[in-house]
Amino acid sequence: MDKFFMTQKGYDEAVKQLEYLQKVKRAEIVERIQEARSHGDLSENAEYDAARNEQASNEGEIIELDYKIKNAVIIEESADTSVVHIGSEVTVYDDDLEEETVYTIMGTTEADAMKNIVSNESPVGKALLGHKEGEKVTVKAPDMEYELKIVKIK
Repeated sequence: MDKFFMTQKGYDEAVKQLEYLQKVKRAEIVERIQEARSHGDLSENAEYDAARNEQASNEGEIIELDYKIKNAVIIEESADTSVVHIGSEVTVYDDDLEEETVYTIMGTTEADAMKNIVSNESPVGKALLGHKEGEKVTVKAPDMEYELKIVKIK
């Protein structure tokens, strides 16, 4: 069985999103399907096809989110900054790029690459977990490996 690590906030947001998809979005899509059906011939009705595709996508999202919520492991936020753990904000230095980057390590449901919030299952997240300030870690990306030095853990 899969386990999905989430903060309490992330869990609450996932439950809220699931409720929205089930109660609001599902009803909106059904309404669009009914509207498209009222236009007659369904064989060449792009509106109908689009609504049915959206319905399938929404149902898939509901199943996936429901599964993650049912298999969620709520992680306690910790003030421990001795090692990197889920919930840590980590400043790293990349020698090759000669730059510092700050990553927040979270569970898969809370990851957001645009905000440098990485999953504990991502190459960067896996590499950093369990390490201390001053240590160098090797990130094993799909097509390459590179090193990061842990500068600070918050």
